[in-house]
Amino acid sequence: MNETQGRQGQEQSAGGGTTHHSARKPARGHRTRKSTIRETTLIILIPALIVALIRFFLIGIYVIPSGSMENTLMIGDRIVTSKLDGKITPLQRGDIIVFKDPDHWLTMQQDDALGGGYLVKRLIGLPGDHVACCDATGDITINGVPITEPYVKPGDPPSLIPFNVTVTPGNLFVLGDNRSNSADSRYHLNDGNDGLVPVSDVVGVVKLVYWPFNRWKWISRPASVFAKVGGISGVYE
Repeated sequence: MNETQGRQGQEQSAGGGTTHHSARKPARGHRTRKSTIRETTLIILIPALIVALIRFFLIGIYVIPSGSMENTLMIGDRIVTSKLDGKITPLQRGDIIVFKDPDHWLTMQQDDALGGGYLVKRLIGLPGDHVACCDATGDITINGVPITEPYVKPGDPPSLIPFNVTVTPGNLFVLGDNRSNSADSRYHLNDGNDGLVPVSDVVGVVKLVYWPFNRWKWISRPASVFAKVGGISGVYE
């Protein structure tokens, strides 16, 4: 009787141990699945958050909609802009800037819109500059100094539209590289701000064409063009 009860007790004890051991396995498996889901979520969310922060604070991405900046920027080019220029580093003559529509410019040439009411042009005049067109040789002058502009679309003159503007504090004078097809500062001289763009409207400086791949290139500032014009060297937002 004792021997039988002992065997039964051993069997029950073994069975109980097996049952107890089996009950722990799903718990560990459940924790493992939860941990895997959590890790996978973090792997997805962290890079997405980093990209979102970079896009919000550091760079902008746009598609060129018109030919106003040919041949530097072509229709369909995908560009990257730096949002740090104007904040950490100054805006300078020769920069290609993206800016908010300052005074209903897009109603004149809707094709210039990058989307969201933005335009892209080259910064020619800084606050205090006297920008005029043209001298006896047909060149634009800044502070009385003629400039030779290698970025202007081949075959285009510097400007067929005469202008004589002193850039007021807090503003910029801009032109497209395709001078015969760009509704820039020259076209808005009577808009109440002499065709000038408020510095505060600038949202970025073009740094890169990343697509199409065969047009991939860095966009540099042609500093030598403006080396002798005097005036201030740059401005912050």
